[in-house]
Amino acid sequence: MMRGFEGGQMPLHRRLPKRGFTNIFRVEYSVINLDRLAGIGESTITPEVLHNAGFIKRADARVKVLGDGELKTALTVKAHKFSKSAQEKISKAGGKFEVLQ
Repeated sequence: MMRGFEGGQMPLHRRLPKRGFTNIFRVEYSVINLDRLAGIGESTITPEVLHNAGFIKRADARVKVLGDGELKTALTVKAHKFSKSAQEKISKAGGKFEVLQ
């Protein structure tokens, strides 16, 4: 007898609907907003600095910076992705943004 055999009836695992799709090429990003970057107190922000400050879980995680909040000081931000509003606000404050690979 094979496991799941139900005497000739269609087995339960084949009767239940299969739902969803898992994309194996999906890239996960740790998201951080500009208002949180301003509170760190460093002039150069990298994923390692964010990890040490406790904003992201892993130092090697990919980081995306979103434009929620205001930036009053010039910062150099190094991350993997930036939203358009975050790029504009960083440049407007006199800072620079660098895209990591």
